Amino acid sequence: MTGQHPATYIMWLLLLIGGAAATFEGSWSVLFIAIATFTLTLIPVLGPGWTGVRLPSGFVAAVVFFITGTLFLGEVGDFYEHFWWWDILLHAGSAVGFGMIGTVFVVIMVRGDRLAVSPRIGALLAFSFAVSIGVLWEIFEYSMDQLFGMNMQKSGLDDTMSDLMVDCVGAGIGAIAGYNYLRGWSDSGLSRTVRVLIDGLLRRRPRP
Repeated sequence: MTGQHPATYIMWLLLLIGGAAATFEGSWSVLFIAIATFTLTLIPVLGPGWTGVRLPSGFVAAVVFFITGTLFLGEVGDFYEHFWWWDILLHAGSAVGFGMIGTVFVVIMVRGDRLAVSPRIGALLAFSFAVSIGVLWEIFEYSMDQLFGMNMQKSGLDDTMSDLMVDCVGAGIGAIAGYNYLRGWSDSGLSRTVRVLIDGLLRRRPRP
C-alpha cells in the first residue's frame, strides 16, 4: 500500500479518527460504518496489485474518496444535509470515472487494439456501463433504506431521478473522453487519463 496519493491517506486518517471517536462515545453503528468503509477502500488499493496491473494513484484516490464521501462523510458526517451539492459532486464525478472505465473495458476486450473498436460503439458501451453502475447504486441505496432503516434516498423518487440524471450527464462526459481516445485524440484532458488507465492495465508486472 505504499506510494499512494496523499488524498488516500487523508481519507484513511478521517476514518481512523471517526472510528476512534465512535469507540470513545460508544457509537457502535458509526464504528461499524467506519470499519466497513475502510475495508471497501482497500479494494481499489490492493486489487490492482493482486491482478498485476498498475493504476494511477490519483485515480485510485478518486475511488477511495467516492467510497468515503458516500458512506462515511455523506451518511455519518451528514454532508448530504450540510452541502446541497455533495450528492451531485459524488454522482457526477463517479459517473465520469465509470464512463472512462467503460472505454477501458471495451479496449481490453479487444486485447488493447484501439483501432479494432468503433469510436461511436465504444462510447455508447462506455455510456451504458456508467449508467448501469448508477442504477445499481440506486438499488443499493433503496436496499439499505428498506433493510437497515437508513435514509440514503433522502426524498425518495425525486432524489433517485435527480441522481440518475446527473449520472447520465457524467456518463456522457466520460463517454466523450473515451470517444476522443478511440479517435486518437488522447494528448490532454480526460482522454489522456483514459490512455494512462489502459496503458497501466495492459502493462503487467514482470514475473519474479
